[in-house]
Amino acid sequence: MTVYVTAAGTYLPGEALDNEEAARRLGDSGSGAVRHRIMAANGIRQRHFALDEQGQVTMLNEELAAHAVQAALKERGLALEDIGMLATGTTQADLLVPGFASMVHGRLGGDKLELLSAGGVCASSMAALAAASRAIQAGDHQRAVVVGSELVSRSLRGQRTRSMDTEFLRWTLSDGAGALVLENQPRPDGLSLRLDWTHSVSYAHERAVCMSAGGVPSAGSTWLDPSTPDIGLVQLRQDVSMLPDLFRTGVQEFRELVHAGRVQAGEIDHLLCHYSAERFRGDVFKLLEEASLVIDESKWFTNLHTSGNTGAASIFIMLEEAMRTGRFAPGDRILLAVPESGRFTFAFAHLTCVAPQGELLTELARVWNGFEETLRGTRIVRRIEGGTATIDDYRLLLLHLRQQVIEGGRWISRAASNFSPEMFEFRSAAIKHAADEHRDFRLLEQDFAAAGGDLAAIRKGRKNIGSEALSAFIFQQASQPDPVDLLGAMFIIEGLGNRLALGWARQLQQQLDLADNQVSFLRYHGEADEEHIGELNHLLSLVRPEDVPRIVRTAEVVARLYAFQLEEMRA
Repeated sequence: MTVYVTAAGTYLPGEALDNEEAARRLGDSGSGAVRHRIMAANGIRQRHFALDEQGQVTMLNEELAAHAVQAALKERGLALEDIGMLATGTTQADLLVPGFASMVHGRLGGDKLELLSAGGVCASSMAALAAASRAIQAGDHQRAVVVGSELVSRSLRGQRTRSMDTEFLRWTLSDGAGALVLENQPRPDGLSLRLDWTHSVSYAHERAVCMSAGGVPSAGSTWLDPSTPDIGLVQLRQDVSMLPDLFRTGVQEFRELVHAGRVQAGEIDHLLCHYSAERFRGDVFKLLEEASLVIDESKWFTNLHTSGNTGAASIFIMLEEAMRTGRFAPGDRILLAVPESGRFTFAFAHLTCVAPQGELLTELARVWNGFEETLRGTRIVRRIEGGTATIDDYRLLLLHLRQQVIEGGRWISRAASNFSPEMFEFRSAAIKHAADEHRDFRLLEQDFAAAGGDLAAIRKGRKNIGSEALSAFIFQQASQPDPVDLLGAMFIIEGLGNRLALGWARQLQQQLDLADNQVSFLRYHGEADEEHIGELNHLLSLVRPEDVPRIVRTAEVVARLYAFQLEEMRA
């Protein structure tokens, strides 16, 4: 089952603080030279802290997360009771026990939920995203909310330790939360992001600890020594000297994804990459260039400068702003990348922007309803559904359908050849579908013979006037550049197979005492076309708003001509 990001919400506590005010609230008791040097390198101009003017903490981490969840649900127009799962990611919760998701759920209220608390550092929110998306894919839930949240200011204010490891984080990290709504359908009234895949991998088997809290590595060991004095449980530190290796390893992991065919650097329209300081962006870009994996810098998006480094929340806060400000358009491909320094974890996600589905699906449903009513007025369908069909009626149906079915793979292949490279998903789907369709007429012929028909007769059969008109129209449309309007034709033809064919097969079997091998064509389409409908719905989700009228118009014409084909059946 496909998963879509249908809304996003954020919560950044308090007013935006410039660097001087941030330093005042955190309590800069040193000379300030190190602070100025770090701030100049990280490029952050403002950030948010849950601290009042006296530097006192005003909120809990669970409150930040709850506010972000509520903002995301409000943006989507959903209530808490509409959600089946809450997945959370944070570096440090307010309590060691219970899990962070339990505390956020308690803060939110609502109904019972499946919960997941992902631990770690910056990639914990991506782990929560992967878990929630898999729950939806498995059919466990229709909707879920994922939230990443950080409240670091309480461990940064008034720090006594003045090492580069702690100072770098002190003047880089910020408070904030970001949340995403996941659903098994795109939203009908706005853009959605289809979640194509997620990927997460740890290198802890070969890398030492880089970022930690609660102790320091013992000499010559990768284990933490909790006896070290002057280190509080919540004080974070990071070995900045290890960061260049973090980026090199992350680019290598990205290269492996490219080689595996999961993504192509040149096909990425937007890269949202989490990094803690602006100076690292140049390092990452250089590494990508050296690996021949260049992603044009115009495609990079970050709000590090205005939101700061909010750890596990950063990637969702980034994504929310990109969605809200109209950065994405239908068909755009988005890559999320989160390198986590904790012990070298890398998380990626690939998304595709899809168009609103409300108008298109509503219009196609209108066309279908009219088509089904017309079909039920034709002689052959009246007989099948009325229980009066004869074996001659059934053979006549197969005889006339064959002439249209045999050309299905041909016009789909022609359509595939006329899609431009920019429409590669439509082209690929058409090629696959043509391969599935081009042998369908063989099944139909076998049924005809099994029902007592003469194979020579069906193979010499000619298209009736309705079939001629239907074939001519579809081939004409398939010959146009980027014939995306043929999705309307597929909606009618595949819909007939998915919604009506299996019922007709069962009715004919009951009326005429036919075996399964005498109605295999109708049964196959009644069963297999559900998969085709799923593929069609996916393609419809990629449609640009300007293509909607073309698709609906083609659906209308094909519906009328298909019914005309059935009306023109003659012995």
